[in-house]
Amino acid sequence: MELVLDNLGFLFKGAYYTLLITFVSMFFGFFIALLVAIARLKGNWLIGNLARGYVSIIRGTPIIVQIFIIYYGLPDYGVTFGPLTAAFISLSINIGAYLSETFRGAILSVSKGQTEAALSLGMSPWQTMRKIVLPQAARVAIPPMGNTFIGMLKETSLVSIVTVTELLRSAQLLIAQYYVAMPFYISIALMYWIMSMLFTNILNRIEKKLSKAY
Repeated sequence: MELVLDNLGFLFKGAYYTLLITFVSMFFGFFIALLVAIARLKGNWLIGNLARGYVSIIRGTPIIVQIFIIYYGLPDYGVTFGPLTAAFISLSINIGAYLSETFRGAILSVSKGQTEAALSLGMSPWQTMRKIVLPQAARVAIPPMGNTFIGMLKETSLVSIVTVTELLRSAQLLIAQYYVAMPFYISIALMYWIMSMLFTNILNRIEKKLSKAY
C-alpha cells in the first residue's frame, strides 16, 4: 500500500476527471432526455418517431461502440474531437437515451386530471408542463435517475480506451510503471465505492425533501 500512498495525488487527479465526466455528461444528458421524453409524448408523428429511433439505437448498441464511433469513426468524415470532448459527447448521448425513458414514465405517472384542471384554469400547455406536471414527475424520477447517475459514474471507466486519464486509466498507468496491480485496483475500487455511496446519500436526501414537499 506504500506505492498507493505515494501516488495518491495522481489517483485523486484521476478521480477528479471521473467526477468531471460524470457531472458534465449527466448535465447535458438531462436536457437531452427531457427534450426526447417531451418529443415522444407531445411531438408530432415525425418528431415522435425520430425520438423513438434515437432511444432504440442508443439503448440497443454497446456504449463502447458509441465511444469508438465518436472518437475514431467521425474523423473519417473530417469531424475530430479530443479525448475528453469525445467522452462528454458519447456519454451525454448515451445517458440521454436512458434517462428519457425514466422521464417519460414519470410524466405519464402524473394524473391526466391535473393537466386537464390546469388547462381549464387558463394555463398554457407549457405552463401546465412546467408548473404542474414536471415538479410531480421529478419526485417519481429521482430514484431511477439516481441509479442511472451511479451507473454513469462507473461507466466513465470505459473512456480510458480513448486515453482519457480518469480513475481507471490512472491506475493502469501506475501499474505499467511499477508492475504491481492489486493494490492499485483495490484502491480505485474503494474510491468508486465511496463516490457511489456519497451520491446515494445525497440523492436519498433530495428524494425525502421532494416527498415532504408533495
